[in-house]
Amino acid sequence: MAIINVTPDSFSDGGDHATTEAATEHGLRCAEQGAVIVDVGGESTRPGAARVSEAEQLARVLPVIRRLAAALPSGVAISVDTTRAGVACAAVDAGAAIVNDVSGGMDDAAMLPSAARLGCGVILMHRLCEPAQDSYSDRYAREPAYGDVVHDVIAALRSRCEAAQEAGIDRAAIAVDPGLGFGKSVAQNMQLMERLHEFAVLAAPIVVSASRKSFIGATTGERDPRRRDAASVQAALAMHARGASILRVHDVALHAAALRTAGHCYH
Repeated sequence: MAIINVTPDSFSDGGDHATTEAATEHGLRCAEQGAVIVDVGGESTRPGAARVSEAEQLARVLPVIRRLAAALPSGVAISVDTTRAGVACAAVDAGAAIVNDVSGGMDDAAMLPSAARLGCGVILMHRLCEPAQDSYSDRYAREPAYGDVVHDVIAALRSRCEAAQEAGIDRAAIAVDPGLGFGKSVAQNMQLMERLHEFAVLAAPIVVSASRKSFIGATTGERDPRRRDAASVQAALAMHARGASILRVHDVALHAAALRTAGHCYH
């Protein structure tokens, strides 16, 4: 899954693809490099990010989604990264097939019923708090409070899956994301990665995104997010081996090559 941030302020590539033309070209290039999903978002969810209005999100993502829907090869799906039902509905109308909601359907009460009506795929992510109240994983003054972070995140995602089904979403349309970097310390993120196989109890595809995040930088000493791709690939391969179905990444070419090589090694 390729990350297409149509934003000026995302943590590693803010402004790189902030125009319709740049974002569309990037999405098409990612598909050529091996992405089977392109995830288009118009609101940064980095720690400290301010909310973006529904109108602004629509202005950012809809032209990109329409162009990608017309130009992407068959077999490549579009997802929209949003917590707002209005954006999700308009994006699906424009050609998106998946809604990627980092709030797990909790920000907007209309999200889950809307997704049920749309019949689209849904990714439900876990987070501890909204981005505006969050911190980078390596900057917490006090470690976020969990009993057992893996058990707690699984329980929270199970609850969101149940809520989605109660809203009318087909169980087969739901994927889950443990929310690496969202309300977790460096050590807690590493626990989630190491024990990712335990999420199999949810009986849903597992989406993960460690790409360029601060806890990756904390383990390598690399402060520049753009220079964390090699370590991000290593994390992705480890999670793939532990059951991750979808890897959400910035550098598609590197990850796709690594997966191809790993596939040959497994055989």
